[in-house]
Amino acid sequence: MTLAFSKVAIIGAGAMGRGIAQIAAQAGSQVWLYDTQAEAIQKARDAVFQQWDKLQEKGRLSAEAVAGHKSRLLGATSLQDLAECELVVEAIVEKLDIKKSLFTELEKVLAPTAVLVTNTSSLSVTAIAAALQRPAQFAGYHFFNPVPLMKVVEVIAGLKTDPAVCQRLSDFARQMGHTPVQAQDTPGFIVNHAGRGYGTEALRIVSEGVADFATIDRILRDQVGFKLGPFELFDLTALDVSHHVIESIYHQYYEEPRYRPNVITAQRLAGGVVGKKVGEGFYKYVDGAAQVPAEPPVPVVESIPPVWVSPRAARRMELLQLLKDLGAKIETGASPSPEALTLVAPLGFDITTVAVVERLDPARTVGIDMLFEDSSTKRRVLATNPATRADMRDAAHALFARDGKAVSVIRDSGGFVTQRVVATIVNIASDICQQRICSPQDLETAVTLGLAYPMGPLAMGNRLGPDSLLEVLFNLQTVYGDPRYRPSPWLRRRGAIGLSLMHTED
Repeated sequence: MTLAFSKVAIIGAGAMGRGIAQIAAQAGSQVWLYDTQAEAIQKARDAVFQQWDKLQEKGRLSAEAVAGHKSRLLGATSLQDLAECELVVEAIVEKLDIKKSLFTELEKVLAPTAVLVTNTSSLSVTAIAAALQRPAQFAGYHFFNPVPLMKVVEVIAGLKTDPAVCQRLSDFARQMGHTPVQAQDTPGFIVNHAGRGYGTEALRIVSEGVADFATIDRILRDQVGFKLGPFELFDLTALDVSHHVIESIYHQYYEEPRYRPNVITAQRLAGGVVGKKVGEGFYKYVDGAAQVPAEPPVPVVESIPPVWVSPRAARRMELLQLLKDLGAKIETGASPSPEALTLVAPLGFDITTVAVVERLDPARTVGIDMLFEDSSTKRRVLATNPATRADMRDAAHALFARDGKAVSVIRDSGGFVTQRVVATIVNIASDICQQRICSPQDLETAVTLGLAYPMGPLAMGNRLGPDSLLEVLFNLQTVYGDPRYRPSPWLRRRGAIGLSLMHTED
């Protein structure tokens, strides 16, 4: 196998730089690691060597392979030492002026054919390359931490980048064991852009008093299958990183409402409550373990009233079968009796609005989220309105917990937690496709590998159907009057003609 780049330099010996150096050396390239702090270079080499030694101990690398890898990872004492390198990867501080200055110096040292790349996660590739003599030889090459484990890399073309350079970088990514995805030079590229919907919408839900952090995390893990809830994820990445990314993308997109930051993260950042690494974030940590509040117990109810289901309920036949399986007494009249627990299952609308529009007694009305099939979830979510009686709320909770499935009861809002978050994720992904930032296939790959979502956002949209998601978004717009729920034209067109979200023709 002929390597795309046989001589590679990594500038910056922090966690990202050492990770990139590790996989490049493992691919067979000669790698030089450079940092302005000489001691950082040796520290990074020692850390990588230890990783290889551990892999050898586990039987995943032979002694011969480890010796070869170590021989190819060298330290450099100056930029002049990098003169013969074919590829130079920058992984230093996220400051535009410092990066531009570095690359200007590198152009003086390297051959005209050398490729220069930045590992930036938030800065414009075009802006970094603006002062270069050979911007066609410059691109973004965004890895994720920890590099050896996160098997995706974004290859970003600046305004003047030669497409052949991106192809060569993609080939090299595969040789290093990673999956490349190609993106245009836009704020957040693919992964950080597509990831805006998860945390920002969850923050809005908390700020409205709908549910607490732990409840929202439980709902999104158990109803959708996310490995971490949004607030667990914030604690892991830390707000001193996450909040700045949120603000950066928001401002770079000229205050696009979909990416609006939230005062909750700003306040917690100011107070130093940034996440797991300091022992306190959205959760407190003892010996590295999150201290999660216990779930409220299932209410003890002497008798369950008869249940009437709105004819407009989403997945109504499925809901009726579920109630039958749970042993409920189901009313079949055109309207509920005065004793009945009234169930509604709206998409996007709040329970109060549904009760008023359908002329139901709000005191006896409870909502249930039926966006996903009940059989596919590990949790049911109910919602009350401000007038719901406590006995009706408790009866609904006890009824839907009869088979042992977890139940969360939240306060009224437009849409349920899952509806709002999932619709926002799919809508932002659709807008990425509308802007042609990347192909739908690369979007799915980047999100599943880079964010560890249970499925790509377009696959999620296809599973639920564009019609259901558009109904959620249009109704959320009605409830909130907020342009952040404005459906992407790309999504709207596909919903209008019943086209798969993975269909690439437009």
